[in-house]
Amino acid sequence: MEIKLKEHIDKLIPLTDDEFAFVLPHFKFEKYDKNDFLIQQGEDVDYCYYVVTGLLKLIYMDQGGKQHIVSFAMEDWWESDFSAYFTQSKAKMSLQCIENTVVFSISLSDYQKLSTELPKMERFFLQKSNLGHIASQNRIISFLTSSANERYEQLLKQYPALFQRVSKTLLASYLGVSRETLSRLSS
Repeated sequence: MEIKLKEHIDKLIPLTDDEFAFVLPHFKFEKYDKNDFLIQQGEDVDYCYYVVTGLLKLIYMDQGGKQHIVSFAMEDWWESDFSAYFTQSKAKMSLQCIENTVVFSISLSDYQKLSTELPKMERFFLQKSNLGHIASQNRIISFLTSSANERYEQLLKQYPALFQRVSKTLLASYLGVSRETLSRLSS
């Protein structure tokens, strides 16, 4: 599994074998079962996660008990409640497995140590953060300017595999529509 992490990093910032040998001990390899929580709302957020295999959902539960899917994270994606992770505050969101999932996790102290001691990793983390920020802004703009049908078509075009792996109920929550509306959109 370590090779998947190295290949992932190498896509943006190639590392020598010696550099990767320095990087690897800063990560923890973990396996989770379907429905397990990596993060729970209201608890400390100790790690950021790189998904090797599996599928996660980042959830915000509103005061009325309604679940909102903020994002999905599948293979080769990073996920956490980043606000809580970087500020070391309590989670505002939960991170849950939709499938059995294998991840590499990194604590904030290890993240900072890698960034300080190996500038290549600082550039890697910066590029990943920038790409995540861009994706978040695009999602917000989509909610502000696109119809439910347009959001559905965008998601289908961008992540067709997601439709095979995620229930219609979860897709509806992610798109901000009811299950019935999603059924109409998909027919």
